[in-house]
Amino acid sequence: MAHRFFRSVAVSALVAALALPAVADSFAGPYLAARQASYGSDYTNSARYYSEALMRDPSNPGLLENAVLAFMALGQIERAMPIARKLDGEGFQSQIAEMVITSGMVKDGQYSDVLERLEASGIGPLVDGLMKAWAQIGRGDMSEALNAFDAVAAEPGLSGFAAYHRALALASVGDFEGADKIFANGAENGLQRTRRGVMAEVEVLSQLERNTDALALLDEVFGADLDPELRQMQAALKAGEQLPFTHVRGAQDGIAEVYYTIGSALQNEASADYTLLYSRVAESLRPDHIEAILMTAELLETLNQYELASQAYKRVPADHPSFHAAEMGRAEALRESGKTEAAIEVLEQLARSQGDLPYVHSALGDLHRQERDFENAVAAYDTSIEIFESLEQHQWFLFYARGISHERLDNWEQAEADFRKALELNPEQPQVLNYLGYSLVEKQIKLDEALDMIERAVAARPDSGYIIDSLGWVLFRLGRYEEAVVQMERAAELMPVDPVVNDHLGDSFWAVGRKLEAQFQWRRALSFVDEETAEEAKPDRIRRKLEIGLDAVLQEEGSEPLKVVDGSDG
Repeated sequence: MAHRFFRSVAVSALVAALALPAVADSFAGPYLAARQASYGSDYTNSARYYSEALMRDPSNPGLLENAVLAFMALGQIERAMPIARKLDGEGFQSQIAEMVITSGMVKDGQYSDVLERLEASGIGPLVDGLMKAWAQIGRGDMSEALNAFDAVAAEPGLSGFAAYHRALALASVGDFEGADKIFANGAENGLQRTRRGVMAEVEVLSQLERNTDALALLDEVFGADLDPELRQMQAALKAGEQLPFTHVRGAQDGIAEVYYTIGSALQNEASADYTLLYSRVAESLRPDHIEAILMTAELLETLNQYELASQAYKRVPADHPSFHAAEMGRAEALRESGKTEAAIEVLEQLARSQGDLPYVHSALGDLHRQERDFENAVAAYDTSIEIFESLEQHQWFLFYARGISHERLDNWEQAEADFRKALELNPEQPQVLNYLGYSLVEKQIKLDEALDMIERAVAARPDSGYIIDSLGWVLFRLGRYEEAVVQMERAAELMPVDPVVNDHLGDSFWAVGRKLEAQFQWRRALSFVDEETAEEAKPDRIRRKLEIGLDAVLQEEGSEPLKVVDGSDG
């Protein structure tokens, strides 16, 4: 990609600068600081230091492009604009600069200039093709716009993008019949159903006075579990209202949608810092594009830029139906940045203002559970479960999470009931099978059922160290020590620094008479214990085993003794 190329150019520039001692002192400092910041996706400092470096070397193409990238990532397109124009004026080709310059032209309504620029340089085949079509609409030439959409559709793998934007373009000028034909033949046109695309189709159907069909589409795609925005649409349709077509109101909105559409497609294919540029341009062209704002925030979270992510989430208005999603995202960003109390406060306030949303309470429960506040976690999960009108397969996690919280509170009866309810909803869910099976093993009850559950979990996740450890542990509890060793050794290969796995392997070695190896594993286990693992790993018990052996520890605890085979190593 272009910005990666220019990073290497900038390194060459630095080497050249270092050959001149007088220049090196003034240039190298901010450049190195900028480079370090950019590698950590620290866009604030990256923008600052690249700007400083440019004061010393104002025509360096690497510095220019990286400064543009940093300001774009910050959402400061206007500050990126003069730098992009200078890069362009110096005669350097840059995809990133093109994104900035053409977006400025779109904002100014200079669609003829956009077309000329795309012909001369451009950003990429898909972006260029769709932008040409929307620019023609901006010029008032629908015929040429449709030709441009056809040209995109002719390219391999791009027909779905062309069909979607063609439908939006037709709807934006009032041709709802034409848009409906495209949506109705979605499979034939290569269209993939997305949440935003379905909402656009619902609006088209409503404009055609087909509210019944619109309601059926919502039910077919989303079922009964609708988020607030979809519920609002559903309520309006049921009330007989005609929904306005709001997804694209003109050419500028259409080009914003181009960047959002491609950004969405890139999310799982390209790096987050590159995809971020698309979402930033989309929200710059259309500041009320809530989905683009949420995409920006999620990408910033992925890049560990939690403060910037939180700022992005806060841009979603409190009266917007997606406000709850933004606040839940903001709470997560706050938690990731270590501001747990602030995160809990955000979710508690949201639970008060939008208490009818079960996912708000489940998110609050998750946060309490992560903070080991299991009583409040149970209370939040209780509320969430009560709100759901019906239970579906994907809600297994609610019962699983509440079960874990009950189990940590020593409420085993309630915990087991929740785990079994989770399995009722999703019978082969490996996490639940493993957790319940392991819990039964720890309590030394229903061991045959526990073995069956864990074997099913292993079949689903054969490379999970946690689950392999559980299998070894149930075999150990059943007295099948040799088989246990095989599984424990496999678990230790998969999770070599986990203290519990190493402790279990030590016990298994001890049970088959390999006492020196057992002591070695116990010492390894102790070396890996930290604050997070101390409660489960029980380091004091491991030290006691090293002092007097596993048999004596079991005797002290009043547990059933092992059938130990004398080994030749101890």
